[in-house]
Amino acid sequence: MKPIRLPEPPASPRAMGGVPDIFEGGVHGVIRRAVVIGNGFPASENQSIGLVQALGLADKHTLYRVTRPRGGVNEWLHWLPVSFHKSLYYIISQICGILLRRSRKLGTLPTENGGNAGLASILEANVKSIVRMARETFEKDGPLLVVASGRDTISITSSIKRLASDNVFVVQIQHPRSRLDRFDLVITPKHDYYPLTPQGKEQVPRFLHKWITPHEPPDKHVVLTVGSLHQVDFAALRAAAITWHEEFAPLPKPLLVVNIGGSTRYCGYGADLIKQLTASLHNVLASCGSVRISFSRRTPEKHSKIVVKELGMDPKVHIWNGEEPNPHMGHLAWADVFVITADSVSMLSEACSTGKPVYVIGAERCTWKFADFHKTLRERGLTRPFTGLEDMSESWSYPPLNDTAVAATRVNEALAERGWKIKA
Repeated sequence: MKPIRLPEPPASPRAMGGVPDIFEGGVHGVIRRAVVIGNGFPASENQSIGLVQALGLADKHTLYRVTRPRGGVNEWLHWLPVSFHKSLYYIISQICGILLRRSRKLGTLPTENGGNAGLASILEANVKSIVRMARETFEKDGPLLVVASGRDTISITSSIKRLASDNVFVVQIQHPRSRLDRFDLVITPKHDYYPLTPQGKEQVPRFLHKWITPHEPPDKHVVLTVGSLHQVDFAALRAAAITWHEEFAPLPKPLLVVNIGGSTRYCGYGADLIKQLTASLHNVLASCGSVRISFSRRTPEKHSKIVVKELGMDPKVHIWNGEEPNPHMGHLAWADVFVITADSVSMLSEACSTGKPVYVIGAERCTWKFADFHKTLRERGLTRPFTGLEDMSESWSYPPLNDTAVAATRVNEALAERGWKIKA
């Protein structure tokens, strides 16, 4: 199969050369470090870390995390603002006392950020401490770049911007729905503006229009992407190819990688789609050298059991058992072709960044803005529907999706307008 030539990563500010710091805004205009505000969800945190990495600050950032109480009644309270949720949980736990805690009807506040993530070194996102750090270190270390993603981080980053606007540059990933002027830059997929399109307005009763966000088209400090940001770039794929060489290099070609997610609010499907997927995979096995299948955290057990039952005994097929090390990066580096369920924007964005063939199953079941997302992917030639009639030995390609690098360029441009720059 014809190899895909990936684009080189964008040059870091250091590689671009230029005049000494003292002549470009002095030391106070040079960003040397970043703070990432996470929410405990890998898909969201991956976007922030991917952007910081693309900006040349991969080894110069600190990860903070916004946490919520989890388990029991807390699962019904996630729609509340984080601070109010925590306060309400504290009151409920005090009223209910030891009895409810022993019966485990209420979740406990995580002792570490991210709960079960096992990252004890990650700090709790505290506005006062981050603002204090940004102010006190400004003279010595210059401005602080703050990058966050996800609804739970909005109150934190907007407060940091309000209290330390002269010392920080705040980038919010994913649309905050309102008051975008609370941030220096907002990075969000184009399909988040689907409610403003004629097709989007037709799907919502007129009396509900004022409740559907966003209300206004993007302005100059909004960066639109096709999909989600991530950490998959030329350097990461090259490193993964080396790391996983021993396992994947001997496999017969073409190597088909299948990523299976789980039903979501706007991309709903059940066991019928999984059975359709396994039947279609049976049809294309003859044109595959090897097949690697992975499930996500959202994949229902009943769906994974169907796949294992139908394909697990085929000698060409290997199904990842979920144990470490995770072969995901190896799959991206060594795959010749992908089949991916339609529910995951992040999995599709990563696969489309390789320039390799990406087939999607279940896109016709997606609604609202996610249907628009899949329409964009197809129109740009990034994906094709998976029918089971494909010859997997026939390759096709496209300019790799490069959202993270594009976003990083826009961040550098916005910093330059303020007289600041990043020194990686």
